[in-house]
Amino acid sequence: MEWKRLDLPAPVLIEARGADALRYLNGQVTQDVRQVVSSGKSLTACVTDAKGRLQFRVMIHALVDGAIRVSCDHEGADGLFARLDRYLIADDAALEDLSGGWTRVHVTGDRPPVVPIGGYAVGASRIGLEGWDVWCPSGSSAIELETLEAWDPDEAESIRIRNGVPAWGNELGEGLLPPEAGLDRTDISYSKGCYIGQEVISRIKSAGKVNRRLMRMDLEASSSCASGDLLEDEEGREAGVITSVAPIASGNHRPILAYVKRSADGERLRLKENPEAVLEIVGRA
Repeated sequence: MEWKRLDLPAPVLIEARGADALRYLNGQVTQDVRQVVSSGKSLTACVTDAKGRLQFRVMIHALVDGAIRVSCDHEGADGLFARLDRYLIADDAALEDLSGGWTRVHVTGDRPPVVPIGGYAVGASRIGLEGWDVWCPSGSSAIELETLEAWDPDEAESIRIRNGVPAWGNELGEGLLPPEAGLDRTDISYSKGCYIGQEVISRIKSAGKVNRRLMRMDLEASSSCASGDLLEDEEGREAGVITSVAPIASGNHRPILAYVKRSADGERLRLKENPEAVLEIVGRA
């Protein structure tokens, strides 16, 4: 697979060090931070409030010297440091805000690209493809990355939607219950112990249901729809809402992401404003 570059927004970057850094972060995020240390990859995690509702979605990776780094690039990310630092009282750990000191480029490919001097790469998946986050000190030369072919934004967005990867501002936002977006399968550890919001999220798992779920759907390419369009079932009952529409069709179908109500009946839904346009549920995101 050839390397391709995916440019990303400048992130908030927080570094944790100290004997208690891993244990402390494990009590703040939904992911098992121990897996980050042992895997050599950057893993997604949620930061939730006491009611189990999403505050931030972050990516976490570890350095070879034992430091753990937490990054976030969505709206409101500038509040992440205060949230993570809030409960740091008697722990042997220190947090440092490195935002602005490092740049990051995502590169898709089945092996790491050439890394500029002073930088490093960690495995990461951002649009449902194998890839790497390449981190470099700000101001350093990154000609090795700048010469890589860049992803066409519409193509990358279509791949993200087809692979069921939720995005902040579309599928994700503050106040969401993470299992609604399928983050229980990618961002949450149910065996690592307590963290803020853990009790609520564990109850959701035990109950086995939420009021809505993010679903992958297909719409005939000849039909059109947009984010925010409402869905209904064959009985005309409101069934959900579209969150993302692939700019590029895949064959005769256009991939869609939508939140579908638990009460929705059947595997086929239709647009409320155009009942002739039928969407088929492909599976969970």
